[in-house]
Amino acid sequence: MANATIIDGKAIAAKLSRKIAKKIDRLQDSCNLTPNLAVVLVGEDPASQIYVRNKNKQVEEVGMTSSQHDLPADIGEEELLILIRGLNKDPNVHGILVQLPLPVHIDTNKVIGAVNPAKDVDGFHVLNAGALMTGQTDALVPCTPLGCLMLIKEHIKDLGGSKAVVVGRSNIVGKPMAQLLLRENCTVTMAHSRTRELADECRQADILVGAVGRPELIRGDWIKPGATVIDVGINRIQAADGKKLVGDVAFDEALAVAGAITPVPGGVGPMTIACMLSNTLKAACQQNDVDVPEL
Repeated sequence: MANATIIDGKAIAAKLSRKIAKKIDRLQDSCNLTPNLAVVLVGEDPASQIYVRNKNKQVEEVGMTSSQHDLPADIGEEELLILIRGLNKDPNVHGILVQLPLPVHIDTNKVIGAVNPAKDVDGFHVLNAGALMTGQTDALVPCTPLGCLMLIKEHIKDLGGSKAVVVGRSNIVGKPMAQLLLRENCTVTMAHSRTRELADECRQADILVGAVGRPELIRGDWIKPGATVIDVGINRIQAADGKKLVGDVAFDEALAVAGAITPVPGGVGPMTIACMLSNTLKAACQQNDVDVPEL
């Protein structure tokens, strides 16, 4: 029997985007400033192309401008770095987003490190990661964990003292997610696929974040009754009626136990793009010595 509240990431992201659009209108009126995002896409990966199209559409919908740089899959690493250095120097570009994954012959860490941290709207640069780790609030935060936190706070207004378990230790989601939850005064456990007695760790969580990239790893009986469950996983599996997307959580099982849960799709994904828009707005304001508006 379904008991859990479904956390509608699509609706919450749309609400955030509307707030961003209003702030951009005011920014244009008061400062003649329109945030601009440069998107770099290397190769022709279909999933990346779809994702970039969605990003560009939403950039335009909130009143920002964007430029897309489509590069061949066999581009040399140095040629890509030259482009990024040029975008870093361009005062009309406020945010730079390099769509991942990159081709195997390109060093992803070198490319991320080449982006000006002030324009790093993905929040992946080591200086932004370090700022998050040390509790600084003016740095750009990775979009997916930032969106996850917003979804959690839609359901739990005061996170202080909550026991949170993050399953997954990536630099993109797991590690920054743990830092954001610590900032909210949660007691945080970081777990992963090799954690001993992983199910027992998950059962302790008031807030459970699945970000390990394994389809339906987290079962319903791993979840503490009433817990808030955020499913970051997007896994394509073969089902009897064709391929389908599932998360890292066995959704139907979790629905009967959790207090609230995000669906896949329609949960974390829309929030990631909305937070990228928020980061671009923040970056544009900071680069032009304008107060960053509260959203």
